[in-house]
Amino acid sequence: MHLAPSSRAAAKRLASSLQRARPPALPAAHRSYSSTPADPAPPSPKGKSSSSNAPLAFALGAALSGGLAYYLATPSRDPAAAQNRPRADLNTQYGSPADFKQAIAELRQVFADADAVTTDVEDLEEHGFSENDYHPSSHPSVVVWPASTADVVKVVQIAVKYRMPVIPYSGATSLEGHFRAPAVGGICVDLSKMDNIIEIHESDSDVVCQPGLRWMDLNETLKKKGIPLFFPLDPAPGATIGGMLSTGCSGTNAVRYGTAKAEWFLNATVVLPSGEVIKTRRRARKSSAGFDTTKLFIGAEGTLGIVTEVTIRLAPLLPTNVAVVQFPDVRSATEAVIEVVNAGVGIQCVELCDDQFMRATNIYGQSSRKWPEKDSLFFKFQGPTPRALKETADIVKAVTAKHGATGFSLARSDQEAHDLWMDRKNALYSSLAILPGARGWSTDVCVPVSRLPELVYETKKDLEEHGLLSTIVGHVGDGNFHALLLFRNDQELEKAHAAVDRMVKRAIALDGTCE
Repeated sequence: MHLAPSSRAAAKRLASSLQRARPPALPAAHRSYSSTPADPAPPSPKGKSSSSNAPLAFALGAALSGGLAYYLATPSRDPAAAQNRPRADLNTQYGSPADFKQAIAELRQVFADADAVTTDVEDLEEHGFSENDYHPSSHPSVVVWPASTADVVKVVQIAVKYRMPVIPYSGATSLEGHFRAPAVGGICVDLSKMDNIIEIHESDSDVVCQPGLRWMDLNETLKKKGIPLFFPLDPAPGATIGGMLSTGCSGTNAVRYGTAKAEWFLNATVVLPSGEVIKTRRRARKSSAGFDTTKLFIGAEGTLGIVTEVTIRLAPLLPTNVAVVQFPDVRSATEAVIEVVNAGVGIQCVELCDDQFMRATNIYGQSSRKWPEKDSLFFKFQGPTPRALKETADIVKAVTAKHGATGFSLARSDQEAHDLWMDRKNALYSSLAILPGARGWSTDVCVPVSRLPELVYETKKDLEEHGLLSTIVGHVGDGNFHALLLFRNDQELEKAHAAVDRMVKRAIALDGTCE
């Protein structure tokens, strides 16, 4: 860190900074730097301010302190000085092969159950490969199946001792390679055996469970017990609670219930990289007692700790119905979604499925009907009574018709509604069936809903112009969609890579984001 300049220079700099609405963006070369501990605070002055000037003195002091803090925290614009600034060492230093071997031996000693630790080649391959994504396989060195928080602590302590990376693993439904081991290997902590429902608090609408519990199994258990509640986040079938928290998942219910965030995950028990165990907060719905620590672990993908227990919030289970409608193009479909959502009717889900996806569904052959191969919207309506559901369906039918929709089809029974919705939930398998032997590159971008028609239209046009076969599905009610790009060889993979890069840049330019 550079020494502070003279007080006059500091004052000039402070005056300049206070005139700006906000500080200027730093050049790229200056955005990464190491910080050092702050200097000790100077002793307080012995004199006392008069009471009449105290508020003014406080305001000026706050302004000066804030301005100087900003200045001292901002690296020098001098390129020569930037070259001399120490930077963080990003080369992680793992243990040696001998260290890894010793760690595995110690794991076997700690876990009495011989089946809890394995280096079997088939098990390692299973935990480092997926047919559902394009990522190359990357196997761990060892797989461990803990049964409790205490077991996870043992694993982490051994990993720290021998400097061995740890990879949390549960449902392995991620299409972004979250469960892949680094090139050096590591300890795969498979949490699938930690799948218990610990407590159900029906009156409080929450459940305490372990991370390996699958969301579909939880909802099925609640249904069998006659509890009129459910966990509304619904990503891929087979996804687990721990994985959903750690990846910050979304799902088809996002338009009504949002995505993974602290409102749904009330607290978590976490084993930190040090081996310490923390519980992020209590079970109360509301808390303003300090930081909302739970949020740190949502979407952290296991980098900050391993979640071993979660309290999740449940929602009332209301009657639903499903409708499907076709459009002349994706722009018309996405524009219709905006108007439907803003109409304030009972929409639980609204999903875009483009013409290629509908063709893939027909090829897959698991649907109960033959679909028109047009850009389509799948709606799930929600309401307390049949009358409320019918009113919602009538409004949606009228709104979509204004945007050129045809073939509005409303399910006439619960079974038909289930079958229609399963066609949407089988998106991945249907898409892969359209090109036998192909791999899929699943993308994930999100923009403000008003910019979605432009993004989907331009992306679909770009993919077609470059000869890339793909399907598009999306939780368009919150501006999110997925394009699954199919490829069979390195040349097609290279084209897919370039197309994904263009799509991400397009989304960011529209004030959006990507996974």
